[in-house]
Amino acid sequence: MDLTVRERILEATYACVARYGLAKTTVEDVARAARLSRATVYRYFPGGRDQLMREVVAWETGRFFGRLAEAVAGAPDFAALLEEALVFAHRAVEEHEVLQKVLQTEPERLLPQLTVESERTLTFIRRFLLPYLEREDLSAGVAPDQAADYVARMLVSFIANQGRWDLTDRAQVARLVRTELLAGVIP
Repeated sequence: MDLTVRERILEATYACVARYGLAKTTVEDVARAARLSRATVYRYFPGGRDQLMREVVAWETGRFFGRLAEAVAGAPDFAALLEEALVFAHRAVEEHEVLQKVLQTEPERLLPQLTVESERTLTFIRRFLLPYLEREDLSAGVAPDQAADYVARMLVSFIANQGRWDLTDRAQVARLVRTELLAGVIP
């Protein structure tokens, strides 16, 4: 696959979703925005509009995690890494204009896409966390892969719904990490 053309199509799809929303974006809109023919768009995305929407959500999710990995790269320890990840992720989600627009105007269209993407997202987070957890002194009976799964699910849960915690307050985030995310995982 020519990644340059594929990336152009994904960027155009993202721009169209930002402009028109998920429901009203068409393959024709994407082709026009990418300055390509509809046939070219279908060559790269034979599943048409449905595939474009799935893949643009996956593409943007991947870009988000790339930025997240950069944000936590200098963390001195695992707890600090989780704190930085929560603060960054919360801010990124809150400030993501396209995501916020779609959540406000057509959540019924985005939420199924995110649900489909959730296992891929959890797998990515688990793989990212595992090497860190393999270096930690874990609680008795807790395997690194089990800890990675638990922490990944908790992170996604708090990013999606912060509950009683203020994820803009670093002191609260530090308390959350130590009392809920790592309790039972790291003694």
